[in-house]
Amino acid sequence: MMQFTETLPPPLHHQTTNKPCQTTYPTTTNSLINNPNQLNRTRPWPGFPANPTKPIGTFGDANCMEQLLVRCATAIETNDATLSQQILWVLNNIAPSDGDSNQRLTCGFLRALIARAAKTGTCKMLTAALSSSAASITIQTHKFSIIELASFVDLTPWHRFGFTAANAAILEAVEGYAAVHIIDLSLTHCMQIPTLIDAMAGRLLEGGPPPPVVKLTIAGATEDVPPMLDLSYEELGVKLVNFARSRNIILEFTVIPSSSLDGFSSLIEHLKLQTLVHGTETGEALIDSTPRALFLKQIRTLNPTLVVLADEDADFTSTNLVARLRSAFNYLWIPYDIVDTFLPRGSKQRQWYEADICWKIENVIAQEGSHRVERLEPRSRWVHRMRNTGFRGVGFGEDMVAEVKGMLDEHAAGWGLKKEEDDLVLTWKGHNVVFATAWVPT
Repeated sequence: MMQFTETLPPPLHHQTTNKPCQTTYPTTTNSLINNPNQLNRTRPWPGFPANPTKPIGTFGDANCMEQLLVRCATAIETNDATLSQQILWVLNNIAPSDGDSNQRLTCGFLRALIARAAKTGTCKMLTAALSSSAASITIQTHKFSIIELASFVDLTPWHRFGFTAANAAILEAVEGYAAVHIIDLSLTHCMQIPTLIDAMAGRLLEGGPPPPVVKLTIAGATEDVPPMLDLSYEELGVKLVNFARSRNIILEFTVIPSSSLDGFSSLIEHLKLQTLVHGTETGEALIDSTPRALFLKQIRTLNPTLVVLADEDADFTSTNLVARLRSAFNYLWIPYDIVDTFLPRGSKQRQWYEADICWKIENVIAQEGSHRVERLEPRSRWVHRMRNTGFRGVGFGEDMVAEVKGMLDEHAAGWGLKKEEDDLVLTWKGHNVVFATAWVPT
């Protein structure tokens, strides 16, 4: 079986004022800069006069900020240096990096647009501006220790939701098997495996059957994608094996250097070779977490017992920058809104959390080709792809749903759970965040 954790809500009705933006494009960008009724404070931007005698007003709800970002992205793509610099100046004044959740979100997109302009050669005058701009602060992603990452993951249900749903499905699917082979392609460095080991050990203590031998194979990613660990995959494997041994579970750990950029070809070849040499071992269930069409077709040939897919429910795949920006803006407000509920300003964890979001925003907006690794797809597209590849959904039983609900009860109000067909969807204030699906070969 396979297990994959990669970790568009509707428009931001809970954030916006539902009134039209006070700016009208393209003719009023200059009036925005000069109109004392629209701006209430300035931060200097080289090349533009900062006149502290002119107040800079309160326009800056999420709807207005999105319109500014869209207009700026369009100007950058059409190489309109004057207009893009004017809008960037406005954004720099209304979206401080230490503001409210909407302002911090917008600041992340401002940084990303500046990075894109620098990469594409648009707005060459921005180089001087960047040196003193708050938006030019380098994104410093943190390298976590195992303990830090475990604590970090436990802060919200964002990852725990997928872990809990996947583990419940795995435990049900492997019952009666002597061994379970898990292929883990998650980005959270096997953080769900300790909870799976604990669950297996708990069943043994309750008088259940001997737990299966756990064979864990992971793709040793060649890209640095947050969250990042401060130890190697080999060191991680040793810690997981020792943890399993402390719970009287046998764990075999294998890491195959492989990348999503080539469809995890090294991993697939390794799995095929294992099957060719050893055949299908009696009593071994294959469990996988899996990415996209070509890879899924290869996985289907391995005849997995179960495939569990948990991913963020958004669409970052458009080749059109403006469409991608809109999708990202209308999804990534969620983590900024969430962080205000559980982490104080100035805390290290909050800095790490928001640096990872900024990294994602910059990758979605500023990067193209193989460098753009953030290519989220919505649940509906995954469901279509899984069915076309020869899988059928098996859904989640009531016991699994109850377990997920119990996990959500440990967190702040605002989180919710709903079922869409056979799938589970984690929500924040009614907006889809992460989905979990379970599949078997047809």
